[in-house]
Amino acid sequence: MKIIKYPKKSEWEEIVKRPHLDLSKLNATVNSVLDDIKANGDDAVKRYEEKFDHVKLNSLEVSDEEKAEARELVSKDLYDSLVLAHNNIAKFHEAQKFEGKKIETIKGVTCWQKSVPIQIVGLYIPGGTAPLFSTVLMLATPAKIAGCPDIVLCTPPNKEGKVNPVILVAAEIVGVSRIFKAGGVQAIGAMAYGTESIPKVYKIFGPGNQYVMAAKQQVSLHDVAIDMPAGPSEVCVIADENSNVQFVAADLLSQAEHGTDSQVILITTSEKILDAVSKEIELQLSKLPRREIAAKTLENSKLVLVHDTDEAMDLSNCYAPEHLIIATDDYEKLSEKVINAGSVFLGKYACESAGDYASGTNHTLPTHRYALAYNGVNLDSYNRKITFQNLSEDGIRSIGHAVVTMAENEQLEAHANAMRLRIKSLE
Repeated sequence: MKIIKYPKKSEWEEIVKRPHLDLSKLNATVNSVLDDIKANGDDAVKRYEEKFDHVKLNSLEVSDEEKAEARELVSKDLYDSLVLAHNNIAKFHEAQKFEGKKIETIKGVTCWQKSVPIQIVGLYIPGGTAPLFSTVLMLATPAKIAGCPDIVLCTPPNKEGKVNPVILVAAEIVGVSRIFKAGGVQAIGAMAYGTESIPKVYKIFGPGNQYVMAAKQQVSLHDVAIDMPAGPSEVCVIADENSNVQFVAADLLSQAEHGTDSQVILITTSEKILDAVSKEIELQLSKLPRREIAAKTLENSKLVLVHDTDEAMDLSNCYAPEHLIIATDDYEKLSEKVINAGSVFLGKYACESAGDYASGTNHTLPTHRYALAYNGVNLDSYNRKITFQNLSEDGIRSIGHAVVTMAENEQLEAHANAMRLRIKSLE
């Protein structure tokens, strides 16, 4: 990890940069795959599954027999853990339900909003080096609570053509039945355009690597909505002289093991803690099964020493992390200074892993500094707010003249006439 001590503010933009691939080459590759999917449907999806996931598929949809087999492969302990997590996620998202109110803005004019679920949504569940069955709970639970009638789930199969059994069981717990074997760019393209097997959806949800993020951004230009540009995972930890060194190192490594294009950053006010965390990371890293991935991630990661917690919070807000852990004694005070972050974890016991799995908050969050403008997935992500208004005769009398005057001054005569006719009808 790169150690940076007391950086000047002019150096912050360099510190907050994320690792990235050559985007010109990446976008060209993604665009080529998307065009092929759009033109050739299932055949193209199967070809890319053979090329990228090294599996030859006869059918893309997961069968009932495969789902039944999956139930037998998941231990009771894991099943119970999934149910506990699902219940907490459901409680948190149930509390987000929207209640619209009718407002009389002026005599005779009533306005209100109605929340309507998106009719068909697509969920992308990463497979790759770590099948994220927890993401099934995070994406499908609010979709069900919102009342989305059709939920389509895509996830890459293994080399035997099987979907990770825990993904299938998690989908069953939430109540998602349409599951397809498709990963990466081909999955995003299939849900965006529709194929013979995979339905076209109205909005795509789910995290992924930089190829998945690029695919989501490309299809969102013309074909389908997306939740957010969610790419490689990242965490920022803020620590002081009293922070638990083992906890801090473990939190940094928990994100580092996601993938080699992830990033972790420590911001601390204590040089002693900086040195201790650096050493502790090496100790814990040596014991991790995914140490090679984590070690590669650490090459792109930073340990930053600052003067005080105010500077730490300013740098964190500049970084706009997907996950922010405030592991200081005064975490409540510092939490009030958070402006840019996807999800925040307060105090030494609130590890980011809790939010990833079972606390109840959603773990699908904006990365790559998109937290400057985006929030994470929530219940509203699956709904649209449709506005309504009703005007009575009193309403025409209240705002009619203003509407005509404004329309005339914008030189939109037809607009003015639509209201003018109604005013005259009341004379």
